Amino acid sequence: MVRGLDHVVMPVHDLAAAAAAFERLGFTASPENRHSWGTANRLIQLDGFFIEILSIADDSLITETQGSTFSFGGFNRAFLKKREGASMLVLDSVDPKIDRSDFEQAGLQLYDPFSFERVANRPDGTKAQVGFDLTIVGDPESCEIGYFTCHNRFPENFWQPAVQNHANGAQTVKAVYMIAKDPSDHHEFLGGFTGQREMRATSLGLELETARGQVVVLNPRAYRSLIGDKAADAVSGDLPQIAALEVGCKGLKTRQVVPANDLFGLTLILSPAG
Repeated sequence: MVRGLDHVVMPVHDLAAAAAAFERLGFTASPENRHSWGTANRLIQLDGFFIEILSIADDSLITETQGSTFSFGGFNRAFLKKREGASMLVLDSVDPKIDRSDFEQAGLQLYDPFSFERVANRPDGTKAQVGFDLTIVGDPESCEIGYFTCHNRFPENFWQPAVQNHANGAQTVKAVYMIAKDPSDHHEFLGGFTGQREMRATSLGLELETARGQVVVLNPRAYRSLIGDKAADAVSGDLPQIAALEVGCKGLKTRQVVPANDLFGLTLILSPAG
């Protein structure tokens, strides 16, 4: 089964300021939501994909990962001590049991199953219950990136048409771009994680076509060549990392690149939809 891109997690220090930065680019951000373990988020929802802008709301509630028990809050708190930006790559899920079986067969490092529910705050002031089942895996070759699949229990409550309507025409996710010194080091893990064993490997890197958007892994030189000097100059932190996100926008004529140093650690590529 080939999985599709579901969302990226983007930890920041100032949730309101980060959401405002996206709004200035023509996006609609959801109201703030809270997790029981001490983090808060605001979402940029597209067609089946979203950006989870995340911050620490109550540090006292956050635990650390212990053995096979993964801590979402602890992982992102540790990430924020180094930098802001995209910390986690998330794929969609039809059934967490199938995901776990597939990952076991692929030889991936699995953490304990993790499920939770929370209240979703809607723009009109109403509330709805949402819930998720996460199947979390680790990659020793990219231990500073988190990976999991996300099974959405109540999609009818989660997806909000008012939040999916963006002034800039944003509709779909086109690609997540990662930078690695040697992209070929990551083909086995990413193939097992996405379920996509057919990938395009070139001197520039790897391309995996998922059920929703691409995962592209580039070496630093290729990233500079394809995404541009401003984006490449804005890269900070260790490699490998999730460096950029490409979003298709209806009505946009030419590609626009917002470098990471102008958007809380994540380079955003706005490109014509289609």
